Amino acid sequence: MRFEGTQDYVATEDLKVAVNAAVTLQRPLLVKGEPGTGKTVLAVEVAKALGAPLIEWHIKSTTKANQGLYEYDAVMRLRDSQLGDPRATEIRNYIKKGKLWEAFVSEKRPVLLIDEIDKADIEFPNDLLQELDRMEFYVYETNETVKAQVRPIVIITSNNEKELPDAFLRRCFFHYIRFPDEDTMQKIVEVHFPKVKQRLVSEALKIFYDMRKVPGLKKKPSTSELLDWLKLLLTDDIDPDVLKNKDPSKLIPPLHGALLKNEQDVQLFERLAFLARREQRGS
Repeated sequence: MRFEGTQDYVATEDLKVAVNAAVTLQRPLLVKGEPGTGKTVLAVEVAKALGAPLIEWHIKSTTKANQGLYEYDAVMRLRDSQLGDPRATEIRNYIKKGKLWEAFVSEKRPVLLIDEIDKADIEFPNDLLQELDRMEFYVYETNETVKAQVRPIVIITSNNEKELPDAFLRRCFFHYIRFPDEDTMQKIVEVHFPKVKQRLVSEALKIFYDMRKVPGLKKKPSTSELLDWLKLLLTDDIDPDVLKNKDPSKLIPPLHGALLKNEQDVQLFERLAFLARREQRGS
C-alpha cells in the first residue's frame, strides 16, 4: 500500500514520502500547515487512493479523548429502567462507540482522521497516547478489551493553535505542508478548473501572491480561498485585462471578499490605495 497522490489531489514528493513513511512505521502522521493547505483533504485522498474506508473525527474545543473510545449513557439507562423498558437490562444498549472504536473493529484497514487536534484541551493528546500506541482500550462497563483487528492509518491535523505535548510528538511522524509555490498552485488550479483561461489564471496568481506578501496582513488568503475567487471570476466572466491593471490606486481586486476575510485586512488595502492615490497627485 503506497500513496502516490490522486487525480484530484496534487501531492508534493515530500508529502508522499511522509504518508508512506508513517504507514511503514505504523505511526500516526501529524500534519501541520496554514489553514486551507489541504490537510484535512489529505486523509480523504489517502483513503481514496488506497481503497480504504475513511473514519473522520473532527475535534472541537469541548471534545474529550474518551469520546473517541466510547460514551456510556447512565442517565438514559436509569430513566429506561424506571419506565420498565427491557432494554435497560443490557448495558451495551447504552454504550455509544467512538471513532477509535469504529476504526479498531473495521475489518478492512481504515484511514482514521483526527482533525484539528489542537482545538481541544491541552491534555487531549496525552489522554490518547496509550490507545494510539497499543491500539487497544478497556471498556469498564462491559469488562472487555477492544483491540484493533488491523492497525488503522492515523492522520492527525493541527493548525498550530497550541503546542502539542512532547510525549505525543515522539509517537508521530511529522510533516509540515508548506504553502504551494506558483508552479504547484498552477497544477492545483488545473485539477479544479481544467479548461480555465490561462491568461486569467496567470494574472489571478500574480495578484494572489502579491497580496500574501503585503506586510501587516492579519490573514493571508489560502489555497481554498484562491479557488473560490477563481470560481467567481469565471462565473462573472472577468476579463484578464481587468486583473492586469496595475493602477496602484485600485489595490483591492474585484470580488475581494473571497480573499480578504476580515475588516482589518480590507482597511489595510484601502489605506494602501489611498496612499498610492495621494502619491500620484503629489507627483
